[in-house]
Amino acid sequence: MIAKAVQGAMRNSGCSIDWARTGPAAELAISNDVYDAIILDLGLPGKGGLEILKTVRERGNETPVLIATARDAVEDRITGLNLGADDYIVKPYDLRELLARLHAVLRRRTGQGNPALTCGKITLDPRTREVTLEGTTVAIRPREFAILEALMRKPGGVRRNFAEDSS
Repeated sequence: MIAKAVQGAMRNSGCSIDWARTGPAAELAISNDVYDAIILDLGLPGKGGLEILKTVRERGNETPVLIATARDAVEDRITGLNLGADDYIVKPYDLRELLARLHAVLRRRTGQGNPALTCGKITLDPRTREVTLEGTTVAIRPREFAILEALMRKPGGVRRNFAEDSS
């Protein structure tokens, strides 16, 4: 139930999400795809989250990892963080807090303290899901917001020489 609620909240906030129900499935997905972030439960069947985290980091994968688990012992938190998790949240948690922590982890990874992104005359605020052009609010759909946010997080990352395409 919690996983479905997290999926819904993530999709409603404009995120694309893959859900692995077992440890081996999670490890396979992480090794085969590139993710902006990973939300990892420690109690996955088949292979535990701490073991997965250790393997991910040993392979040099630096994808931000947010542990979201029912394990609330201080020792579990210390172990998870020392193995390379970027943050740790204990169930039950508010979905808004999970999303806020996820956004904070992503900001730290990109070195941006301010959550608002600016590119030219456009400003995008992931917290409020607001886009402004020269200070005027622009209404855009969730998918458009997600695409714009991805492009603004990596300015100059998408380039195409149209002159070469026309030949």
